[in-house]
Amino acid sequence: MNRNQIEGNWEQLKGKVQTRWGKLTGDDLDVIEGNRKQLAGRIQERYGIAEEAAEREIDEWLGRP
Repeated sequence: MNRNQIEGNWEQLKGKVQTRWGKLTGDDLDVIEGNRKQLAGRIQERYGIAEEAAEREIDEWLGRP
């Protein structure tokens, strides 16, 4: 799934994102609005991990090697 697909399907993906990263709030998801960089930043903030680790988690979640 590419960036445009994430943004275009954000309403459907919100539940899956919250299931995967339970520390993200509904307000976080509203702010993110499908923006991958925003998602990575919020994951980084909520879980206290490095940006690279957050990006890697997103890639794994999206099924990218």
